[in-house]
Amino acid sequence: MAESERQTGSPEEAIAPLCQSFMIPKKEINMVPDMAKWKRSQAYADYIGFILTLNEGIKGKKLTCEYKVSEPIEKLMELLDTLDRWIDETPPVSQPSRFGNKAFRTWYAKLDQEAENLVKTVIPEHLAEAAAEVAVYLKESVGNSTRIDYGTGHEAAFAAFLCCLCKIGVLRVDDQLAIVFKVFNRYLEVMRKLQKTYRMEPAGSQGVWGLDDFQFLPFIWGSSQLIEHPNLEPRHFVDEKVVNENHKDYMFLECILFITEMKTGPFAEHSNQLWNISAVPSWSKVNQGLIRMYKAECLEKFPVIQHFKFGSLLPIQPVTS
Repeated sequence: MAESERQTGSPEEAIAPLCQSFMIPKKEINMVPDMAKWKRSQAYADYIGFILTLNEGIKGKKLTCEYKVSEPIEKLMELLDTLDRWIDETPPVSQPSRFGNKAFRTWYAKLDQEAENLVKTVIPEHLAEAAAEVAVYLKESVGNSTRIDYGTGHEAAFAAFLCCLCKIGVLRVDDQLAIVFKVFNRYLEVMRKLQKTYRMEPAGSQGVWGLDDFQFLPFIWGSSQLIEHPNLEPRHFVDEKVVNENHKDYMFLECILFITEMKTGPFAEHSNQLWNISAVPSWSKVNQGLIRMYKAECLEKFPVIQHFKFGSLLPIQPVTS
């Protein structure tokens, strides 16, 4: 059996409620050799299973398609709206350095204080004990308040936050489209606003050799949306007109639009990896390649994973099945 098949389990496993005692997630990856524990862990299997389940669920579908919106999804949208509103209430301060505006620390302190209460608005009362554990992933998902930076490790914390909500049964299998198209997409909007407002640094950026300064998952899921598209091929995403006409339907193109707004100069120079991807013949090949790249460049890199926290929902213990 292929490694990916063995580690991911079925969609139902990745999104199945369980009963247990909760705990505050903590750091377990302290040295490079600890990475072996992570790759064998239940947390890794559940996390990658969750990402791939959603990848499959949204294949060939537009952001604007119709899908079910459950009450927990609505509540998650309200939570993200609150974070957005706090940005408006916390304007950047004037300071000598151009990047890393210190007002972000004020904004973050509010989240740090309120995260558990925010999570309690999303989960039913009988699961209130889970709030403290789940809230840690929410706090980790918005960037680092000391360095005032943001990167794929923070994005992974938000995916872990959603994965935990699935594991306690708040989000269900039929919420898949809304998880990506509504909640994750709104999260991206709020993160882009944070990045712009507080001029956040990219965390652990590989510069021109990285896929993107800040995100990875919307490229994976966005390429899945475009699989078997009748007209749009990978070579089209470097065409400004195509991006402008289709970005509201496809996450991948929305990411490209954001990059072109934030960066100047030829696309091939500031986003070399993406430029190379535009030469791949099909979206399914792009999608498979991005999943491999995500594992290699994010999930298997110590600087990213050393910050990941493990609790009862995403445990460091080895896979049992």
